[in-house]
Amino acid sequence: MTETSEQHGPNDTSAPDAPLRVGLLGYGLAGSVFHAPLIAATDDLVLDTVSTTDPERQAQARTEHPQVRTVATAEEVLDRATDLDLIVVATPNKTHVPLATAALEAGLPVVVDKPLAATAAEAEKLAALAEDRGLLLSVFQNRRWDNDFRTVRKLVEEGALGDVWRFESRFERWRPQPKGGWRESGDPTEIGGLLYDLGSHLVDQALTLFGPVVSVYAESEVRRPGAEADDDTFLALTHANGVRSHLWMSATTAVFGPRVRVLGSRAGYTKHGLDPQEAALREGRRPGDEGVEWGVEPRSGWGRLGAGASPRSGGGEPVPTLPGDYPAYYAAIARALREGGAPPVSATEAAATLRVLEAAKRSAAEGCTVRVA
Repeated sequence: MTETSEQHGPNDTSAPDAPLRVGLLGYGLAGSVFHAPLIAATDDLVLDTVSTTDPERQAQARTEHPQVRTVATAEEVLDRATDLDLIVVATPNKTHVPLATAALEAGLPVVVDKPLAATAAEAEKLAALAEDRGLLLSVFQNRRWDNDFRTVRKLVEEGALGDVWRFESRFERWRPQPKGGWRESGDPTEIGGLLYDLGSHLVDQALTLFGPVVSVYAESEVRRPGAEADDDTFLALTHANGVRSHLWMSATTAVFGPRVRVLGSRAGYTKHGLDPQEAALREGRRPGDEGVEWGVEPRSGWGRLGAGASPRSGGGEPVPTLPGDYPAYYAAIARALREGGAPPVSATEAAATLRVLEAAKRSAAEGCTVRVA
């Protein structure tokens, strides 16, 4: 742990190996389906307090995590800063910056669900505050631990594709009727829409694989009747190393394309279907459950690697998909807090993603290619 974080939490009054106590702000989709189960599955973390104004969600949290205490507001959690070791912000997007700022100013390390902020400038300001306080600040980019991304990363690093020329990545859904709520709000202050939702994951993955982006072209539409925010968006990124990333995010796709397709000078890799971890978490399954092979995909879901023939007609060789591993994120957070190392996803990396998203927003609005500084 950093010097500052050692001053707060159960290790002040308990044995040095006591689990790190976590305060979770928000118990909607992000908090209940992703953060709480993954925190609970991490040996060195314990879910201590959950804040939500919704009494039904408070009851849900106590049922799913019997040891947890529930409160109505984030302020009530931060009032107990000396009893905690980490704050996780899983509230609506517009609250990420003020709540992360308040937690850092209270002397607590922070994990923030993506997107960290609306702009790269806000993200950089938060990063500077965390650095000044000597505190961890990380962004929950769990899809770096998707099975398909882990497999692509391995193939790229091993050189199985040769020089990569183009990376195609899609998160496509068929939801012809808007659900409403802040995620689909057209109010800019809500930071809704697919560009900042699914786009945060897609751009982060592209940057992780292929490095900085020098230019962005985007097309963004609001297609569904009654929708307010972008629900069908495409990005074309040019990386500094020459790789082109083509990224799709859509709620209006009646027929899905491959989840990923990567084309190189030696071979290409294509894979269909989504990582199974989100579906498992939504169904109530948990990492470590007896008889559960977490993140493992059947052979029928494996992608194919080859050249000169279509994978859909048997071309190429099947490539075993690496297991998805969302638990690795919070395990890395716990190690960083204990040992003082870098977090698994930094605020600086989040700022780089936001610079691309800001450029994409401008490109779509102006119908032009935008240079990224």
